[in-house]
Amino acid sequence: MVLPQIAYRMTTTVAPRCLWKFAWSLGVKGMLSVERFKARARQGIIFPPFLHLSVINSCNLRCQGCWVDVAAPREMVPLHELDAIVRDAKAHGNAFFGLLGGEPFLHPQLLDLLAAHRDCYFQIFTNGQLITPEIAQRLRGLANATPLVSIEGDASVSDVRRGSRNVLDRSLRGLNACLDAGLVTGVASSLCRSNLDTLLTEDWLRRLIDLGVHYAWFHGYRPVGPDATPELALSPDDLVRVRRFVVEQRAKQPIVIVDAYYDGEGSALCPMATGLTHHVGPSGGIEPCPIIQLAVENVGGGSFYDKVTQSAFLADMRQAAAGHSRGCVVLENPRLVLEIADRHGARDTTQRGTAREELLAMTPRSSQDLPGREIPEKHWMYRFAKRYWFNDFGVYRAAEEIAQR
Repeated sequence: MVLPQIAYRMTTTVAPRCLWKFAWSLGVKGMLSVERFKARARQGIIFPPFLHLSVINSCNLRCQGCWVDVAAPREMVPLHELDAIVRDAKAHGNAFFGLLGGEPFLHPQLLDLLAAHRDCYFQIFTNGQLITPEIAQRLRGLANATPLVSIEGDASVSDVRRGSRNVLDRSLRGLNACLDAGLVTGVASSLCRSNLDTLLTEDWLRRLIDLGVHYAWFHGYRPVGPDATPELALSPDDLVRVRRFVVEQRAKQPIVIVDAYYDGEGSALCPMATGLTHHVGPSGGIEPCPIIQLAVENVGGGSFYDKVTQSAFLADMRQAAAGHSRGCVVLENPRLVLEIADRHGARDTTQRGTAREELLAMTPRSSQDLPGREIPEKHWMYRFAKRYWFNDFGVYRAAEEIAQR
């Protein structure tokens, strides 16, 4: 009964044009983009179907574990370069883009980018505090974006985690503006030791459902950056607990629950290692993923597609990550990341200039790869979707074969 309930909630709470764009641009075109990705990969060409673009470094919050130079002078990817990236990616079948920051709504031309590409779909990772009813109505008019509002705990935990006051209330105001405007709206939570018992509960999911939220995204806290706060990181037992909760609630609750680090059988995967996604930072560096702030190539001055597909650095990073484990190579072996970066002469893309030192200072820890503790999907919809459009596409098997030669 879960799927009909989800469908009912979507059709009765989302503006018709927003729902159509979501189903067509993200759903149908998103699946087709993965098919084109698979066809390219069979020829040895890797260009991710899902690109993440950190459009600006500035933010109105100061979160624990943030790896972005939020307090540094403003640095952002200009509209003409964002436009060129999207146009180039569209020409190769892409239709979906994640927009990150800092806080994306601080980019003065964010909505201009959405307006220029109404045939694409954008997921905006935001703290929600800059989304006014007027902005939500503009998003409704464009109909090609889903706000993903980050919420990090109850009122007291949110203030500590995010370095400000009244954080939860301000984020909920933005969230409600999106829901009142009839947008497809999600809530993301970085689960850590201080919020796990509050957010990883049926009560929290029921509250999101009662608010009208359409999807939730749980991911484990990653202790990286200049203020890593490693004491917040989840233990292996915590990670198994998160995975079990997500799998069980997907089969029970009328809300979509997103995860990005497991296939349908419960085996871990890294979207960067599989080639499903790469990242562009606020400085324009083409990075393996958001938490690896090292790059050889930069956007601008040529084909973005060519730069990604011909990058020896990105290819080496993918292969090394896949050969190391099915988990997060940054958490498990930060020195391996540095070795590859140094081999290719990758530059530090941060303003603070300490990305290498931060990796050196990290203590290796477990990530989501916990062999023998896999928990397969229970709901047929998630199993089906992951079988065809979200799995490792054989990269780990290929890496193992290469290692055995």
